[in-house]
Amino acid sequence: MNSLRALLSPTSIAIIGASADYSKVNGRPLKHLREKGYTGKIYPVNPKYKAIEGLPCFAAVADIPGPVDLAIVAVPAQHVAAVLRELGAHRVKSVIVFGSGFAEIGDKGRALESEVIAIARETGMRLCGPNCLGSINAFENVIATFGQFADGATPPGPVGFVTQSGAFGTAIAALARRRTLGLGYFVNTGNEGDVSFAQVMREVLADPRIKVGAGYIEGLKDGAELIELAEFALAAGKPLVLTKVGKSTAGARAAASHTGSLAGADAVFDGVIRQHAIVRARTEEHMLDIVEGFTYCALPAGNGLGIITQSGGAGVLMADRAEELGLVVPVLEPATQKALSTTIPGFGACGNPVDVTGQFVANPALLRESVKIVMADPQVHIGIVWLQLMDAYVDNLITIFEAIKAQVEKPFIVCWVAASDRALHELRSRGIAVMRGGEPAVDAVAALVRYAEARRFRAADANARAALQVPAIALPPNAGMVPTIDAAIILSACGVRLAPSQLARDAAAAVRCAEAIGYPVALKIESPQIAHKTEAGGIALGLCDPDAVAAACDKIIGNARRYNPEAQVTGVVVQAMIAGGVEMVVGLHRDPVHGMVVMAGIGGIHVEVLKDVVFRKVPVTRAEALRMLAELNSAAILAGVRGEPPVDRDALASLISAVSQFGAAAGERLVELDLNPVRARPDGAIAVDWLMICR
Repeated sequence: MNSLRALLSPTSIAIIGASADYSKVNGRPLKHLREKGYTGKIYPVNPKYKAIEGLPCFAAVADIPGPVDLAIVAVPAQHVAAVLRELGAHRVKSVIVFGSGFAEIGDKGRALESEVIAIARETGMRLCGPNCLGSINAFENVIATFGQFADGATPPGPVGFVTQSGAFGTAIAALARRRTLGLGYFVNTGNEGDVSFAQVMREVLADPRIKVGAGYIEGLKDGAELIELAEFALAAGKPLVLTKVGKSTAGARAAASHTGSLAGADAVFDGVIRQHAIVRARTEEHMLDIVEGFTYCALPAGNGLGIITQSGGAGVLMADRAEELGLVVPVLEPATQKALSTTIPGFGACGNPVDVTGQFVANPALLRESVKIVMADPQVHIGIVWLQLMDAYVDNLITIFEAIKAQVEKPFIVCWVAASDRALHELRSRGIAVMRGGEPAVDAVAALVRYAEARRFRAADANARAALQVPAIALPPNAGMVPTIDAAIILSACGVRLAPSQLARDAAAAVRCAEAIGYPVALKIESPQIAHKTEAGGIALGLCDPDAVAAACDKIIGNARRYNPEAQVTGVVVQAMIAGGVEMVVGLHRDPVHGMVVMAGIGGIHVEVLKDVVFRKVPVTRAEALRMLAELNSAAILAGVRGEPPVDRDALASLISAVSQFGAAAGERLVELDLNPVRARPDGAIAVDWLMICR
């Protein structure tokens, strides 16, 4: 048995500080274990008792007569370290520490938590917590918690739920129970002194009885663990749905580059989980909608949505939401519409959404046949059936939906507004997902579609990922901004296309450089203390002759010295003018959790205002870079607007991929890289300004 199996599926449990008062925190685990029928050995430990409810109670850990897989520590924080030393001496495999009073209260608590963690590691115990509610394994009736959720029924089911929050996690678990979504596991990781969210979730998903993973997280310490978890879940074919709070960008406020200032923790997290096929939910209800969809529905083969409803208005609402989320609500094929026209009343609608009207109440076969016809359309990959109230017809409708599920191979979700509790229970017991409203139903469908697409993409892109070549590079030894030409040499060697550039120390040298490059040219100030050249008046564009170049050189050097008299000005960069196209930004940023990430988005001087950017963990393939571009809010601009030709997306994606491979090779010394703007044009993509910063 490995260490986390001992934590989640123990065959013996010691309760340190056990109480005969089942209303107390230290009494509730024993109550739950006995009431729920745990069949393993239970060892209460408390010198106050000789026995509790017929079980021998031991004065000390050393008195326990047998091996212990899991110890539940329910004593005040100041006694936890001493207890863990006793448990370690007894060779206990794992421990759950309920108590608060650790890192969450400040420096004193952090010191105590560090001591507790050190003891656990020295003795080889896996520690869940401290400051946690514990865990439930409903399959083996391991109720190692004092939480209120355990007071109710805890039937096993195909969902594994791991949460960093105890109270909010309990609320989510209670909502899942109301939906009759069985939680095979409930685990609260608390302060994560040792055992982390990702480690527990991986062990939960390893259980063949678990079909879907759901999680609530507030922060991550190790991004690599999350990616390993995602790859494991993907290989196991088990969707992972996460709700994460905290969208602060405080960590990026001091960043020198556009990339750094936009690389908020939430934006990076969102991009990394998209990259690795993790589904993100906005709220707890949204998470449970998605989990219910995954629990009861097969994955759709495409993004075509068929909508069957008894209300034309509800159909329009769902079609609008589907379009917002990038789903397709196709006009049904003529043969499909013809078949529908012989089934539904003449005042219904056959196009999609399909309005079967309320007539199906008098003729239940109408709804059944309509759904079968719509789902048989080759453009439809998943369906939603919408109805409301119908309390007097619950039995008929349950029979109808049961028949539909048996006869239709494609997945569908029922949206039953104001359904009775019995109707909801009966449908779910038959393996049919039921949503409370049109928008939640469409959102759940979108999650199923996106996950299915991500699975197909990851499989198709596997060889390209394996073939990515991380170049060998050597960064300059100095800290701070890397000189423009030095950075250009490094980036060009990595396959990043840049505008031809040369460094000039004075006006005469600038003219010689311009003539070598060819007119027109641009001039840009070169100074390690001036990151944003426009603000310093350090740029001149469209210079077409020697006089203009000489005058511009003197002017921008003067501007720079007035802007920052302390700045070291090494000259000007003379660069070929590259005009036209769409201004993009591509960059690299070292995230404290996920390491080096690549950013791509709409660039130019308003990049930090528009904030239309996406992130990925490096390196990325060209195909993954194309996915990044498709996720931009302004992606339509790349296809050409107002008569402009479309940009060469493949070339732009290749540039993003090359930058990402450079980022993967650069090592810890690279802090960030900013290419802004990158001009994406019909004939390729080329960076015209770049900023590289090293430690």
